[in-house]
Amino acid sequence: MVEKRTIQREVFLSGVGIHSGQRVSLTLRPSACGRIVFRRLDLGGREIEVDPLKVESKNSSSLISEDCAVQTVEHLLAVLHILGIDSIEIDLDGGEIPVMDGSALPLAHAILEPGLSRLPSQKKVVKILREHTLREGQASLSFSPDQDFRLTYSIEFPHPAIGSQEFSFAATRQGFLAEIAPARTFGFLKDVLELWKRGLAKGGTLENAVILDDEKVINGPLRFPDEFVRHKILDLIGDLALWGHPFLGHFKAYRAGHSLHLKTIHFLLRNPDFWAFEESEAPSFLDA
Repeated sequence: MVEKRTIQREVFLSGVGIHSGQRVSLTLRPSACGRIVFRRLDLGGREIEVDPLKVESKNSSSLISEDCAVQTVEHLLAVLHILGIDSIEIDLDGGEIPVMDGSALPLAHAILEPGLSRLPSQKKVVKILREHTLREGQASLSFSPDQDFRLTYSIEFPHPAIGSQEFSFAATRQGFLAEIAPARTFGFLKDVLELWKRGLAKGGTLENAVILDDEKVINGPLRFPDEFVRHKILDLIGDLALWGHPFLGHFKAYRAGHSLHLKTIHFLLRNPDFWAFEESEAPSFLDA
C-alpha cells in the first residue's frame, strides 16, 4: 500500500486563465483531509471537490457545481496525480487555473519546491481487469490490464507541422517531468474567432500556447518534434486523475479529447466488473 501525500508548506502561483483571460492567484495549502478541494475566495469561500461526476468538457475540463466552478483543471491535476498528492486545499480568487506557459512544468516545479509529506491514510489503486474500447465518431479510447500505468496516444491533423504522431509513456515521475510536463497546449489561428465567440481562448497568447497558421508553427521552436501528442498525454493524465485514484492499466487513445477521456471514467464507474481496488500493488510513478 502507498500512503496519501500532501505538500509541506503553502505554494503560491498566479497567471492568466487561457479561456477566461482573467488573472488568477491561487494558494495550495497542506491538508490532511485526504481530498483535493478547490475554494473560490471570490465567491465567499465556496468549495468544490475533485469529482468525475461534476465535470464539464469544453476545450478543457472544468469542475462544476450549482454555485461554483473551476475551469481548466487538467494540467494541475496531472501534476498532483503523478506526484502522488491527493490531500490538498487550493484557494483561488477566480474561476480558472492559470495556464502559465501552456505546459505543466511551471506548476510541477512550484509544487515540488517545498517538498512532500506522507500521510497515515492509504491510497486506493484501481486495477484494470478487462479490456474495453469506447468510441466517439472517429475517435477511440481503450483500456486494458497492465502491471503499471501506461498511456499511448495517437493523433492525426491535416497540417504539415503535425500530421500523424504517436507517443507511448510508461509513467514515472522523472519521465513525466522530462517528457510530458513541458509539452504546451496548442491551437490554430483559423479557429481563434470562433473560440472567442464561444467565450474561449480569451487569454491565449504566443507566450502560453503553440500557435499554428495554415502551414507552420508561428512561435517556434517546438520543445519536442512531437510536442502536440505529448500534450495530449498530459491532458489524458489530468482527466483520468478526476477519479481520484492511481491506475494499474494501459490507456490507448486515438484522436480523442477531453470528452472521450471523461466518458471513459464514467464508463468505468458504471461498470465495476472491469476493475478492482488493489491493495498490494501500485504504479511505479508513486515510488518516488
